Amino acid sequence: MTDSKTDGEAEREAERKAAGKAERKAAGKAERKAAREARRKAGTEPQKPPGKFAFLPWLFMLTGDVGDLFEGEAPLPWLGGLGVVAFVVLYAITVFTGLDKRQRATRYPFFALGGLAVVTYALTIGYGGDWLLCFPLLSLASGIVLRRGMTESGRRLGIVVLTLAGSAGVIAGMRGGPSETLIVAYGTMLSGFITAAILSLFETVAELRATREELARSAVERERLRFSRDLHDLLGHTMSVIVVKAEAVRRLAPRDLDAAIGQAADIEAVGRQALTEIREAVTGYRESTLNTELDRARSLLEASGITADIRQSGPPLPPQSAALLGWVVREGVTNVVRHSGAGRCTVEVRGETDQVRLEITDNGVGVGSDAATGTSTGNGLKGLTERLAAAGGHLTAGPDGRKGFRLVAELPVDSESEEDHRS
Repeated sequence: MTDSKTDGEAEREAERKAAGKAERKAAGKAERKAAREARRKAGTEPQKPPGKFAFLPWLFMLTGDVGDLFEGEAPLPWLGGLGVVAFVVLYAITVFTGLDKRQRATRYPFFALGGLAVVTYALTIGYGGDWLLCFPLLSLASGIVLRRGMTESGRRLGIVVLTLAGSAGVIAGMRGGPSETLIVAYGTMLSGFITAAILSLFETVAELRATREELARSAVERERLRFSRDLHDLLGHTMSVIVVKAEAVRRLAPRDLDAAIGQAADIEAVGRQALTEIREAVTGYRESTLNTELDRARSLLEASGITADIRQSGPPLPPQSAALLGWVVREGVTNVVRHSGAGRCTVEVRGETDQVRLEITDNGVGVGSDAATGTSTGNGLKGLTERLAAAGGHLTAGPDGRKGFRLVAELPVDSESEEDHRS
């Protein structure tokens, strides 16, 4: 019974997962359709490039030649018929393989284009007249197959198209008049270059759109990383303060109710402040100050039973530098409380005209050997290292002699920003 019940539950779970997957797929499909409809109404829907069948209607240019073959006006109509069939087949193969992404990397489009050129020269030299319209079609197919040359050097396509235009002009001059020579040569040249330019333009636009989407995704990932790092720094410190003060309440409640009530009031204040900071961080307007973080560090260390020695010297810091060092104080002191087991912690800020140095030391057991080798023991130190590096500074962390741990952050100070801050 248990096995059958388990099997039934497994089947129902599989059905629920399948139904959920189908619903998500349908929702995603509907969302994409709605997005396309919105882009279409707004006039921002990207235009699709010409497809494989868009170039086949140009074959109607040969209807006059086919009519001559059926009416018997052309010599050896059976041979001309075979030539027309070969031209149409090779033209279609050239266009289809030249527009197929997988086939373009092979030699098939070039083989088909070579065969089409042979048939074109044979028909135009043998029959002349309207058969010269095969040259513009051959040039069009050449633009499709050789358009990659426009992004590389452009020489191959230019040489081929100009050669075809010259050949069309020479053959037209031999089989027709001067005006026909110019028209056929000009049409042959335009068909190849214009086709290649249009297709290359569509491909370039598609590549730019894909690049823009990739940049947008990268920007979202960077913002997500920044936001997760901010939340880690915010919540890590705040929760440590709450845990430490809650433990103090538990210890003090049996023997000193007033002190316990004071610690409970601190927990309430810290919780309210944390809510405010999280709201500001979500909206992107949080500005932490170094002085605020130093005061919080002193309160946290003392509540944890750790003797705090907070020192600060030097000129006032620009807001950005002070905010960045505030993050370092927050993370460093949180690590001391969580991991060090120290009895004393020193936080010293020494500011100069062009640089500020923050040093946090304790006499505990440290946070682990990973930091001593320059690698982060968690997301906190790694995030601080990235923040300081982005601002031109650096962070080092490791054991302080035989016992204790030292975290040092050095950051350059922008003199112009400092003057603005003073004013």
